[in-house]
Amino acid sequence: MNVTVLFVALFGAILIWFALLRKLKSKSWLVKGVISEDGFAAVPPQRVGLWIFLGVVTSLFALFMIIYSERARFPDWRPIVDPQLLWFNTALLVVASLALQRARNAASRNALSSIRTNLSVGGIFTFGFLIGQVVAWRELTGTGHFFATNPADAFFYLLTGLHGLHLLGGLYVWAKTMTNAWREPDLDDIRPAAALQLSVQLCSFYWHYLLLLWLMLFYLLLST
Repeated sequence: MNVTVLFVALFGAILIWFALLRKLKSKSWLVKGVISEDGFAAVPPQRVGLWIFLGVVTSLFALFMIIYSERARFPDWRPIVDPQLLWFNTALLVVASLALQRARNAASRNALSSIRTNLSVGGIFTFGFLIGQVVAWRELTGTGHFFATNPADAFFYLLTGLHGLHLLGGLYVWAKTMTNAWREPDLDDIRPAAALQLSVQLCSFYWHYLLLLWLMLFYLLLST
């Protein structure tokens, strides 16, 4: 087990928390040029809320990975052979993240049809990833690996399950974003509503984060 990766993850979580606290304490949204004419802060509260939420999620998973590393040192730890399907699932999540990035780029170009297309692709591949994770679970249970069989099994289900729950939460926001995108007039070159652009931006950032988190978890599971 490469413990260095875990400490890097924890250090990253600490840095994120420090950056968030520093930004909030400095009240950067009150700096001249950030306040709009009507007196409201130009920094969307949804963006600040996402930063804080991801700080909590990063800390949570970093702690779980450290606990995982320490628990793997006990003699009753029996490593499992990770399903090969996880590689295919990872590729699906990579495509989903790329599609959300393309949707974000389309929003900056006022290309509504491209926003809809790439949002749809991102959602479909995300659903494919989640279905693939369930199939991987069934493969493990089919070979006698259940949640209570071994600590390694329990951590596999716990880590992949928590990651999947965060993706499901993201899909809720994605569904609302898709609804707003289809409510827009069917005309390209017309600037989409600010709320839609913000939703697309936040979705793409969240998907990139969950992809990076999954790659770290995948490496952790493969290395033990």
